[in-house]
Amino acid sequence: MKARSFLLAVAAAVLVLLTTALGLWWAMAQQSPLKIVGQALVLPRAARFVPKDASLSLHWLSDPVRMPAYAQAVAPVSRRRQARDSTQQLRDGAFALAGLDFVGELADWIGPQVSLSLLAPVADAPAGWVLALTSLDQDGAKRFLQRFWQTRSLAGTDLQISRYRGMGVISGRGALLGRDPQPIATALIDDDLLLIASSRGVLEQSLDVSQLDALHQLGDLALEADLKQLGRGAALLTADPAAMATWLGMPSSISDRDDLVGLVAALDPKGTALNLDAVLRFRQPLGSAGNGITLSHSLMRSAGGSASALAVLSDPAALLSPQSDAPVAQWLAPVLKETLQTLGAEGASAVVGLDAGPLLWEQGEEGWLLGTSSDQPGLEAVDADLQAKGLVRSALPSEGSALEVWTRLARQRQRGEASLQAQLAVALERESGQDWWGQTLDALTTRQDHAALEPRLDQLRALQDEGAAPLAQQLALATEPSRAQLQKWRPWSLIQSVAGQPLLPAVQELALAAGPDQEEGAGQAGSNRLRLRAQLRFG
Repeated sequence: MKARSFLLAVAAAVLVLLTTALGLWWAMAQQSPLKIVGQALVLPRAARFVPKDASLSLHWLSDPVRMPAYAQAVAPVSRRRQARDSTQQLRDGAFALAGLDFVGELADWIGPQVSLSLLAPVADAPAGWVLALTSLDQDGAKRFLQRFWQTRSLAGTDLQISRYRGMGVISGRGALLGRDPQPIATALIDDDLLLIASSRGVLEQSLDVSQLDALHQLGDLALEADLKQLGRGAALLTADPAAMATWLGMPSSISDRDDLVGLVAALDPKGTALNLDAVLRFRQPLGSAGNGITLSHSLMRSAGGSASALAVLSDPAALLSPQSDAPVAQWLAPVLKETLQTLGAEGASAVVGLDAGPLLWEQGEEGWLLGTSSDQPGLEAVDADLQAKGLVRSALPSEGSALEVWTRLARQRQRGEASLQAQLAVALERESGQDWWGQTLDALTTRQDHAALEPRLDQLRALQDEGAAPLAQQLALATEPSRAQLQKWRPWSLIQSVAGQPLLPAVQELALAAGPDQEEGAGQAGSNRLRLRAQLRFG
């Protein structure tokens, strides 16, 4: 009996300890900065005050207070403090654009959802912005409003207090954070949702659209469908064609298209990476995604060598065709042409321009390397193009099968004597139903080192959606080319100016993928949605 009582006491103690440990773990998990990621993508309540036709909207669905702690938690040990400080400056700088001091005015009450919308001028409606902030409690937003307007009233702001559609509206002109006096208006919804607008007229416009489901984002069925397709994210971004050009740096060849509806994108931090998954909607079908997925996988398994850039293109000849009006072609063709011209790669341009795909393109220290299906493009067609450029074809014996090489005679002077020497322009190796075109013999030789290409292949794998085929066009860049591309992107300069410091030193890798969305029931004409995925890795 005593033994039984002892065992019951031990079991009860163990149960209490386990329950306590579980409770502590749950409490810590709730407070963990890592909890801000991996959330289902849903529209916040503030979307009711965002017009469906807003030029741009950004819904941040994670706790802004914990953003610096998250950056610190996932950063390498040596860069944790820098990651925390950079993220904090970026966050504080973003709120400062609206004239708000995050640490002094918002940090003690702001909730986990923040929404910003930019409204373009329409008819007699003015242009401006609306910022929506959720409150952790019913008193937080009230206390903020009281301090906010009291401070600005003391600074000389002439306040106007009225009611509009049953809601209290306060507006006036005042200096924000040392700026020149600017119009501003506020409204408090249900004591826990605060609207701050650039003018009273813009605020009233937001209150107007909240009355009809057909006018605001919560009633947008197409947007709801896009969210289900995107799945998860810490932030949601929408943009019309004008905002895509002005704020997102989208090339005019895309943003100026008459059939473009707009963009919906999800941003999702994952470890030290920032993932973007976007849908560009068009009014017309974009065609099929192609059928070279299996062949692309085969080329990637056979590829190797260290590469600063790796691209997989489904149909490069169609991308470069002047007659193509596909959005992806209009987007990528100028980039491909510029790259080929910069490299001075006459051999590569011949293969790329004639290849109906798929094509694998590596760029490394040994030069470029292209992988294609056997006889795609045809050897004779490539040879004719290269001969027209002054190159001569010949066979070069090697271990295994013979190599086809194209050379050009060049005059050289050694020790005061002139001589002619054959310079290699293109080398071709054929094996197992594949053709491998190299700028140098070393490029063909290093292809056997498959492990060296893993970093770039890992970037492309990170862009794939589970259970779905990869997108048609893919690109992975190492550190230096990633930073070079971001420097050319206009929004990156804006982000760095908001952060108040350069962010490029933290960038490690960039990967992109684009192609028609593979929707069920899209038919032979294809989907009217263009899918875009990107991953930016920091270190």
